[in-house]
Order: sequence, then C-alpha cells, then structure tokens
Amino acid sequence: MRKLISFAFLISFLSFSFAQNATIKGVVKFKGEAPKPRLISMKADRQCDAIHGGKPITAEDVVVNQNGTLKWVFVYVKEGVKGKYNPPSEPVVLDQQGCWYHPHVFGIMVGQKLQIVNSDPLLHNVHSMPKKNKPFNVGQPVKGMKNEFTFTTPEVMVPFKCDVHPWMSAYAGVLEHPFYSVTNDKGEFEIKNLPPGTYTLEAWHEKLGTLTQSVTVKAGEVKTIEFTFERKK
Repeated sequence: MRKLISFAFLISFLSFSFAQNATIKGVVKFKGEAPKPRLISMKADRQCDAIHGGKPITAEDVVVNQNGTLKWVFVYVKEGVKGKYNPPSEPVVLDQQGCWYHPHVFGIMVGQKLQIVNSDPLLHNVHSMPKKNKPFNVGQPVKGMKNEFTFTTPEVMVPFKCDVHPWMSAYAGVLEHPFYSVTNDKGEFEIKNLPPGTYTLEAWHEKLGTLTQSVTVKAGEVKTIEFTFERKK
C-alpha cells in the first residue's frame, strides 16, 4: 500500500511540476517580396535524377510558406537556461532519401545519438563541418546503412554536406538543453516545459541571419511571440 501511495504521490508531484513550467510558441514571418523558388537539377547523377523522374526539385535554403512565414528556422533559448539536462535516449535521425537530407534543419542535444541513415540504393557521403565539435566524413555505399555519432560541445549550427552530391545540405543545432524548435510549413514553433524566468531566444536562418529577443515567462504561462526576417539585398 505504501508503494502505491508513494508512486501516486510521485506522479502527482511530477504533474504539478510540469504544470508550473511555461511554453513559448509563435511564428517566424518574412517581410518583403518572396524570392522565387530555386530549382535544383540532379542530372549530374542519373540515379538521383531517375528517382525524381527527371524533374528538378526546390531548394530548402529559403522557403517562404503560403501564409508569408518561413520554414526551417531554428528557434532556441540562447541564454537563461539553468541546471543540467540529460540527453534523450532515442537518437535523432538524419535520413538520406531521394538524394536529399531529411530533415533539412534539426536540433540535437550534446551527448544524444545522431543516427545517419542511407535510404537510397546508391552511394552517399556524409561530411559534417563543425567549428567546435570533431568533424566526421563517412561513406554509405549501401541502402540501409546506418552510422551513429554524438556531439560533445554546444554549437549553432553544424552544417552537413554530401561530397558526392553537392546540392545536399543540412544543419544541426547542438545544445545542452532541450529548449529548441524548428518552424514548420506554417512558420510555427513551440518550446515547452521552460521553468519560469527570463530568456534570450534566437531565431537562426541559413540565409537571412539571426534575430534575438528577450522573453519573460511565468509559471504555467503560454506566451506567444513573433520574429520577422527581411530579405537581405
């Protein structure tokens, strides 16, 4: 009976603790005339080109959504986080499919496994180019191959490329905490379970740079904010 009571108390305590945490959500907007989508031809590799039926695909470096927001913006808490956070046991997966990285932008914690998968029946070469972490460069010639890596130091951002297919690129935001998000096809982001406090949030975009703002949240609060990028001339 005591064990049941203790377990129930623990669940109640954890529920109360999470209820006291805050959420920051919002959108990242784009101001100005949206650039025309940049088309990428894969004719340099017959196998890649065949996968897409000989048609070009749209680059993901600047994706302006239909509602005037931006996709693939990495939004994270840059300053203000206190305490230590253990990385999740499940890995982050970076897949190579259709001669393309999926996802294009992602977040990962220091010490969390990054699992890189080749879902294509052809050779890919995964080349990371960090400035603070140890780089790696590995070939995956067979469909279904997997390699796992971890980062040891926070770094925003770590670029990836494929030396075989130069149009392939991806970016990882490496943090010591789990308070980050990537905007979707509506420009939305959400960062949950933040302890009450004042934080500096940064929005990173690979072509448009960074924006920051200070945000104060109270216990249990859901705060909505916006970032607005303008196209650089």
